[in-house]
Amino acid sequence: MSEPRKLYVRSFGCQMNVYDAQRMTDTLAKEGFVETDTAEDADLVILNTCHIREKAAEKVYSELGRLRVAQEEAGRRQMVAVAGCVAQAEGAEILKRARGVDLVVGPQSYHKLPELVADAERRGSNRRAGIVETEFPVEDKFDFLAPPSRQAIARRGPTAFVTVQEGCDKFCTFCVVPYTRGAEVSRPVAKILDEVARLADGGVREVTLIGQNVNAYHGADAGGRPAGLAELVRKVAEVPGIARVRYTTSHPRDMDDELIAAHRELPALMPYLHLPVQSGSNRILAAMNRKHDRELFFATVERVRAARPDIAFSSDFIVGFPGETDEDFADTMDLVERVGFAGAFSFKYSSRPGTPAATMEVQLPEEVKSQRIYALQALLDRQKAAFDAACRGRRFEILLEKPGRFPGQLIGRSPYLQSVVVEAPREAIGTLATVEVRAVSTKSLSGDIIGGEFFAGGAGVEPRLVGQSETVEA
Repeated sequence: MSEPRKLYVRSFGCQMNVYDAQRMTDTLAKEGFVETDTAEDADLVILNTCHIREKAAEKVYSELGRLRVAQEEAGRRQMVAVAGCVAQAEGAEILKRARGVDLVVGPQSYHKLPELVADAERRGSNRRAGIVETEFPVEDKFDFLAPPSRQAIARRGPTAFVTVQEGCDKFCTFCVVPYTRGAEVSRPVAKILDEVARLADGGVREVTLIGQNVNAYHGADAGGRPAGLAELVRKVAEVPGIARVRYTTSHPRDMDDELIAAHRELPALMPYLHLPVQSGSNRILAAMNRKHDRELFFATVERVRAARPDIAFSSDFIVGFPGETDEDFADTMDLVERVGFAGAFSFKYSSRPGTPAATMEVQLPEEVKSQRIYALQALLDRQKAAFDAACRGRRFEILLEKPGRFPGQLIGRSPYLQSVVVEAPREAIGTLATVEVRAVSTKSLSGDIIGGEFFAGGAGVEPRLVGQSETVEA
């Protein structure tokens, strides 16, 4: 019996890439590949890439160079594939720029990996004839992907991402997603529920529904009618074994009444909403083609908070967009002050070739971008620290996910995605526990489990630690 081939997948960027990497691994497992934790001993290395910012793309080329040097020093041959959005955007240019790449495959084509890898193996050392597969196929890739084994699900832990929607029709002027991921496409409800049920059977207790514009979800229900995200979330929460549901990433224009009502009525839907705004300036929002203004964002936040008073918000911000003035940046700081965020991601504008913003005349100096990002991030850090500090002395449920740094410790996840360190036995991983927070640090909370006994849980059983919880005021 031949030795199994080893596979190493490294993902850059968003949660969608994490999900895609797992599905690549599951699909190649059927071809005899087993996962390894290091690139050095792999027979096949896949870099699953992000093209949102220039630095993310450059990291990929840097890693390709490192892999080539490592192979030369070790005197061994590895197959190297570049997948994801950089693959889609740059295609054959990758083969020209990075020696040693055998295969380039876009995010809509990775279900073809088994046949593409086999083709690359037949070509052997003729790397000049590397394979590029970046077409948008007619078939639905999800129909061809191998499902994860129960063992793989258990190994990945009690939380999981599930892609429900891909692509974007918004065409923000700074964004490459419509070009690398294509138009908005939503998976049918039944297929998503089948995947969630399989994950629950393997021990998953929390699922995050993901998409480039997830609250624009419009997948077909059992009767062939388009279902919205609110309907999907309700059905996912009914899957036996699933205790918590999240979704990301959202667009302010697509927060409809039904979805907001789900936040009010559905305890399983976690009270933490990532709602990217990008800028607080109406002038810049228009230049970004965001299709909303600051007033709509404020109104949306108010409506969601009225429905779910304990909810907390996170967001995305871009500073230094072409033409952004001091007044525009002041509007962004004002929006942050008025809303208050429990977390956020902030970025300096990065020009992406092929996007309208890349050709705008007034490109800001790097020094200005840096000054603004430091000021904005300092404010966001203060807000996050204040939110975390307000959790001290509160009680809420956490999902115990993995061992901590020291024996006897476990790390759980709060409703607000904070890491919470507690003392608990290892067999409690995958259960819910009521915790009283006693200490707050810059990276995590720590607390004490309140009363009750652990239940082992299992397929179709909601695992829980008996105890009472109270919500945290956001």
